[in-house]
Amino acid sequence: MELLEEHRCFEGRQQRWRHDSAVLNCAMTFSIFLPPPIDGKKPPVLYWLSGLTCNDENFTTKAGAQRVAAELGIALVMPDTSPRGDAVADDAQYDLGKGAGFYLNATHQPWASHYRMYDYIRDELPALIEAEFPVSDRRAISGHSMGGHGALIMALKNPGRFTSVSAFAPIVNPTQVPWGQKAFSHYLGEEAEKWQAWDSCALMLASQAEDAIPALIDQGDADPFLAGQLQPAVLAEAARQKAWPLTLRIQPGYDHSYYFIASFIEDHLRFHAEHLCR
Repeated sequence: MELLEEHRCFEGRQQRWRHDSAVLNCAMTFSIFLPPPIDGKKPPVLYWLSGLTCNDENFTTKAGAQRVAAELGIALVMPDTSPRGDAVADDAQYDLGKGAGFYLNATHQPWASHYRMYDYIRDELPALIEAEFPVSDRRAISGHSMGGHGALIMALKNPGRFTSVSAFAPIVNPTQVPWGQKAFSHYLGEEAEKWQAWDSCALMLASQAEDAIPALIDQGDADPFLAGQLQPAVLAEAARQKAWPLTLRIQPGYDHSYYFIASFIEDHLRFHAEHLCR
């Protein structure tokens, strides 16, 4: 691994690292915030998955999460949103290719050679973080938009791996909206039945009661993508049917930006702390 930068931040350390990913077959960059030690204990980890066009720095520099994470004793890990490099397939549109990995394992070329973000986030990155940094193996997960989709499917597909899950303006039903349909048709092929394995609503409806974990979603009602791409009420209905402990909060006047995330990130960190820090 190569340390790219480090900054003192709220008595903790904000770092950025590059490493070679065997899963993605390219070099990857991630950011990590290590809080100051509390009672000599290894901190639990909140993984943050960012949205379309983002990388590991968006949340790090815009969300303002480090102050509360330092207070609560939670480490923050911010991976990139897709594989990177000259050899990695890309597209001219912002919602496909680099910056738009959708946190799944692509099965169709030219994407399948590198686009395995699901395996990277589920297996390779946590193993690296827990081997190389003084953190515990207790994990929670959160994200925004495409990253909210990623956080939800990670939690739903891996019972017991995370203590809690949250999201800001997530794409909850990607098989039914343009962003998801475009990405899935390229990454997974045209057989729509195979897409269900990456759809939070389908996964929720197929889940078992004993696998449910606390979930929090914030959605701004001034978000321009709310009706056409996000539709969180569909997931809330699935959660109601399955008795999942999901709280959906509609925030008046808020849009899709990091100003929205910065306004409510403290709530999400304190929500996760209730379960991470037991």
